[in-house]
Amino acid sequence: MNWNSILFGQFPYLVLTIAIVGTIYRYNSNRFSWSSQSSQFLENKTLFYASVPWHYGIIAVLLFHIAAIFIPSGVLAWNSVPVRLYLLELSGLSFGILALVGLLVAFNRRLTSSRIRAVTTSWDIIVLVVLVIQVATGIGTALMYKWGSNWYAASAVPWIRSVVTLQPNVEYVASLPLLTKIHIFNALVFIGLIPFTRFVHFLAFIGPLKYLTRSYQLVRWYNRNERTPAIRQYK
Repeated sequence: MNWNSILFGQFPYLVLTIAIVGTIYRYNSNRFSWSSQSSQFLENKTLFYASVPWHYGIIAVLLFHIAAIFIPSGVLAWNSVPVRLYLLELSGLSFGILALVGLLVAFNRRLTSSRIRAVTTSWDIIVLVVLVIQVATGIGTALMYKWGSNWYAASAVPWIRSVVTLQPNVEYVASLPLLTKIHIFNALVFIGLIPFTRFVHFLAFIGPLKYLTRSYQLVRWYNRNERTPAIRQYK
């Protein structure tokens, strides 16, 4: 049995199908569940130290990965100068560690805060476990196998493109280290879990864009010491 063919040649299409069909079904059946289900009102102080490093770190890492998918030759050209290669590798590692710190704080918050633990579901734990594995294996790959940005652009990106064009070529990833394969496989698991977890909230990107152009909201409230309602406008 060729596990490389199963995991990297067939499994990607299974998780993509689950993600697409499941997301459409969830949107049609319960679109109001498309939320990150913020627990900020229950606990705010620790959330700041989890959310800020996590979002800054993971957004930067994702941008690095996406850029390599669209311009792999540009990444390789950038890395042809040693100083620029060191800068890219160090930046990616730094942002990865930043994201991991945020995740660990979030995990600890879920486990130690009684108010947060009361509203924590098994899916929440699964989400955090998958994300910790993803970031940790990425950091491990960066530390154990040098110049990951080079072989990511030369090996992983061609495999991704082959999957997208429905001609999966597992030879590109077959020779990669086991830790890196776990990183790739876990990313596929992440995609498959999107419809069932709060992962789905990042798809609702249209909401923040509408916020920029929507009209002002009229907010009214009453002061117990005043009979005339106070009126303010908020964006």
